[in-house]
This record gives sequence, C-alpha cells and structure tokens, in this order.
Amino acid sequence: MNVLIDGKISVEEVLAVAQGKPVELSPEALKAMEKGRAYVETLISRHELVYGITTGFGRFSDVVIDPADTNQLQLNLVRSHACGVGEPLSQQETRALMLLRANALALGYSGARARLVQLLLDCLNRDVLPVIPSKGSLGASGDLVPLAHMALFLVGEGQAWGKDGEVIPAEQGLAAAGLSPIVLEAKEGLALINGTQFMSARGILCLGQARDLAEEADAVASLTFQALRGIPAAFSPLVQNARPHPGQRASAENMLKFLAGSRLVTSPGELRTQDAYSLRCIPQVHGASRDVFAWVARTLEIEINSATDNPLVFAQEGEVISGGNFHGQPLAFALDFLAIAMAELANIAERRIERLVNPQLSELPPFLTSRGGLNSGLMIAQYVAASLVSENKTLCHPASVDSIPSSGNQEDHVSMGANAANKACLVGANLRDVLAIELLAACQAIDYRGPELLSLRSRKIYDLVRSQVEFIDADRSYSQDIKRLSQLLGAGEITKI
Repeated sequence: MNVLIDGKISVEEVLAVAQGKPVELSPEALKAMEKGRAYVETLISRHELVYGITTGFGRFSDVVIDPADTNQLQLNLVRSHACGVGEPLSQQETRALMLLRANALALGYSGARARLVQLLLDCLNRDVLPVIPSKGSLGASGDLVPLAHMALFLVGEGQAWGKDGEVIPAEQGLAAAGLSPIVLEAKEGLALINGTQFMSARGILCLGQARDLAEEADAVASLTFQALRGIPAAFSPLVQNARPHPGQRASAENMLKFLAGSRLVTSPGELRTQDAYSLRCIPQVHGASRDVFAWVARTLEIEINSATDNPLVFAQEGEVISGGNFHGQPLAFALDFLAIAMAELANIAERRIERLVNPQLSELPPFLTSRGGLNSGLMIAQYVAASLVSENKTLCHPASVDSIPSSGNQEDHVSMGANAANKACLVGANLRDVLAIELLAACQAIDYRGPELLSLRSRKIYDLVRSQVEFIDADRSYSQDIKRLSQLLGAGEITKI
C-alpha cells in the first residue's frame, strides 16, 4: 500500500519511502492546497504587499517587485540559493527530504499549486532524484541551500542521479522518467526552499540507524558479557522496576533474553561479587540512549507534519503571516542530543573492548592472541575504537548553541541544525564501527572460552560472525574484518536472530 501524503506521516513511513515505498496525495491535501493557492492568487490580483510574493527576500523584503517579474523572482531565488558544497546526500536521504517537503506543502499553508507537490511525488515514484550537497544550510530560514538544489532540479536545472549512480543534467533525468520541468509561479520558489526538511530527513535516517544500533549494541554486549563471565543478576526485573525508565527496562530484558541458557555467566561471589560498570550498567547506559531516541522521534514527528515556510497562508482566516516556523532550533537541540546518545553507546562499548583485550581485566590471553610478542593481536583494534570515541566527543560539541548573523543582519539568529544533523550522521557511522570492533573482539574471546557454552541466541550471532570473519590465529590486517562486521551491523542481520 502507498504512503498517503496528508500532513500526518510517521517516522516509520518516512523510513519506508526512503527505501523506495511509493507515495500518493490524499484528496484532503489536494483540497487544502487548492484553497491556499486560490488565496495567493487573490492577493496577487489585489496588488497587496506580501513578503516573497510581491517583495524581494531577506534584506530585500522592502523591495517591491513588478507583477510582470513574479515568476522570474521565484526562479532567481532558487538559482541564487543553490550554492551548496560538500558530499551529496545519499539517495535514501534525498528521497526522505523530497517526501517531507511534499508533506509540508500538502498542508496548504504554503500557497503552492498541487501540481508542484505531484511532481515531487512523481519523482519519488519513478525514482528520479536530484543531487543535493550536504553543506551550506544555517538551519534558518530553514534549509535554504539544500532545498534550493531540490527546487532547481524541479525546474529542469541543476543535477540528477542517473540509473547507474552517475550525475546527469536534471532535465535529462526528468525526461528519462517521462516528466517535464515545472515553471514556478508566485510564492512557489519560496515555498520549496523555506523549510526544515534537510535537517529532518538526515535526522530521521540517522535516528533509524541509531535505534537499530541500540538493539545491536545489546546483542554485541551479550557476547562480551559471556566472554568476561559476567553476572546477569544485575539485569533482574527487580532492579529495573526500582528505577523504571522504559529504555533501561527494554535493554535489561534484551540482555536476559540473549543470555538465557548460557553456561558462561556466573553468580554473585562465584568469580567476583559484582561486575565493572561497563558490564553491570549496560541497561542503564544503553537504556538512557534508547529513551533519548524515543524523545528525538517525538520531536521529529511533530516537525515533519508541520508547515515550516514563510510567510504562511491562512486562507480560511484570510491572513498571510510572516513568522518563524522555518527556524530549526527544536531540531538542532534534538539532533545534538541524538549524537550524544549515540556517542555514549560507543563510549561504553570501547570500555568493554578494553576489558576483552586487557589480561588484567579478563583472564584471557593478552590482546586475544595465543602467541603474544610475535603477534600483537587486537591491541591496535582497541586503539581504533579509542580514536573513534574520541572523535565522537569532538563531534558532540553542540551545534545548537552556535549562531552567526546572515542576510545583512536580518537573519541575526540561526539554529545550525543542519550542522547538528551532519555531525550526528558521523557519530552514527563511528558507533557502528566501534560495535564492529567489539563484535570482532568478543567472538575472538569466545573462541578461547568455548562457543559451545554460549546461549542459543548468542551462538547464532557467533556463527553468523564466523561466516564472515575467521578466527585470528596469527596477525593480519583487520580493516576488512571490521568493515565486513560494520556492514553486517548496518544491514541489521544481527537483530533478525
């Protein structure tokens, strides 16, 4: 079934469309847009002074535009703002961005024609996508620069992705899909670029990855826990119910399920009275990140079903109001917090890696090699994890507390939410690699303990890993091992067990 564009989409639906699920416009959205557009046409016919429709933009908001130049004004806006730099968004992120802009326009508060939204949906359904640079947005007035690249594509300028991943002219891409460029009319250039959809799209894709990695972090930690002969009593429901944070409960339940039937876990006092925090506090740390992800999801769900351009057209009330819904501060805060929560999953994972490779903490062979000295084992793999978590700490400096004036000081406070989104994506990639290193080390340690002693679920994970990466009996380059396991995590194979 198609995802219905009606101003009420969910985070899960955005993730589905990002992966290729088709979309369609709801009849209610069509009516809302027709009302909004009719009111814009009325304003034009009255020659009323309205920002972005009969005036210039930003610092030029007091410059009145001749009615004959209305369409050229919108095209010039798009052209001048399409000056982004950096690596392009992935095609999944681009699909999410286009969907979210279409959904915002479908509310009817932007005054755009329905055919503009339909073109966005046709592009999604026929998989013809613009090339959108990832850098250049200040996060207010929305994501002007990246959205301008999307708009430039719709008018047949700029660049598109070809079928084999090559970059082709936008007009060629549209034609290959049987589509024609659109001619922008009054308000429509502004309606396309004045929104928070870059931040939202990257944020949702990053959130989706973060939620998956939280599940995988529990699974990977359960292998480490068994390799280190941990004490699962700390995961008792009695403990979690005494401090009933939802994420903590979920993580503790996960750990108990992964450990059920293991002959490697121990009881209090059997080897030690209690475990180190990186083992004992897995539910408290992993769970806290889970709760952050849930809060971020709620923030994003409000944002993706909101009108975020300027001015907003209220046809029923007969008003056009210049406001500030394009300001990305709510997203900037949320995406900074998302990065912090992912970084903490990596931080505690790196400490577990250290316990695996350090014989003073594990009673396992030093650096998990039986011929230490001749072989270095996983000594430097732990270095890599340490490097990644240290980089994450730098990346977690909040973008949301930064601002720099622009547009002749008219736009004198901005959110930097796009930077927060970009940083969060980097933290997520680092987290995945740290978990891959922990998975590599945990399975190596399990080979010294005896994989036959693992719990049933953990044994399946171990077998999956060993189908990709062999036991380390002598030093080799581990880069490809880490890469394969990182890809395994990214594909979500472990959570399917």
